[in-house]
Amino acid sequence: MKHLEIHNPNYKRLQESFTEWLRLLNFESSTIYYSPVRLTEFFSWLENNHITETGQITRKTIAAYFDYLKARQHQRKGGKLSKNYLRTHLQTLRKFSRYLRETEQDSFTVDYQIKGKSRNVKAVLTREEINQLYQTAGQGLLGLRDRAILAVYYGCGLRKSEGRQLDTSDVLWEKSLLYVRKGKNYQERYVPMTEKVREDLQDYYYGSRPAFPNVGSPAFLLSKKGNRLSGNILYQRFKSLLEKAQIDKPAGLHTLRHSIATHLLQSGMKLEQISHFLGHSSLESTQIYTQVIHEESNL
Repeated sequence: MKHLEIHNPNYKRLQESFTEWLRLLNFESSTIYYSPVRLTEFFSWLENNHITETGQITRKTIAAYFDYLKARQHQRKGGKLSKNYLRTHLQTLRKFSRYLRETEQDSFTVDYQIKGKSRNVKAVLTREEINQLYQTAGQGLLGLRDRAILAVYYGCGLRKSEGRQLDTSDVLWEKSLLYVRKGKNYQERYVPMTEKVREDLQDYYYGSRPAFPNVGSPAFLLSKKGNRLSGNILYQRFKSLLEKAQIDKPAGLHTLRHSIATHLLQSGMKLEQISHFLGHSSLESTQIYTQVIHEESNL
């Protein structure tokens, strides 16, 4: 997308405070970075259409903005914007309208619908592929840690930041629960561990973690230097497992969360239970997995 600028001082202020709001509510780093970028395009479009205040934004305004997005070309790839790309803009506007409401500023309604097949879940691993990842991990020191990573992100469906922030005291062995202290919006929750998840985490905690430096660290997942595992190392380990298992999909750690949600829904778990398991603030975020099942009939 070509470089866009915001000239309206009120829009500049709103963009800065919206960014800080995302940060304070502990949204993922990618959301904190990209949402304000998308908001810049929205504000620029508003300025070009002589809309200077958020109180002037109506349903027709939102519809007209998406007509504009549908008509413009993808700056790098050419062609029209994908439905998934349009959906990211829609989610940004929903977050922004929520921010305005919660900070008691002039907000607007975002009930626009993108017709046709579109979803945020870029890839979902099958149960067979999940089993391949576990088998590939092995039983060495790093292998046991890899299995623990899979247990945290697939078995418990944690977000990337939630898994990284997990402390040893957050694993409640006797109750078979993980305590998530810093979820999105700083919401706390308890996540149940299955027997397999508990076993994989115990194998790492008692059989592998003591061999790492700084074993007294509160961090549950340790690096080879004894530090809390960074997002970069987590990503590298997961990518290595994918390559060894010969799984050719555009997958990241968040794919494990998408996968367990899809598998739970396929197994008959109610949407409300899955929403609580994932720590979603509303069913709207969870309902996307019903689309996954319809579109990925091979899972």
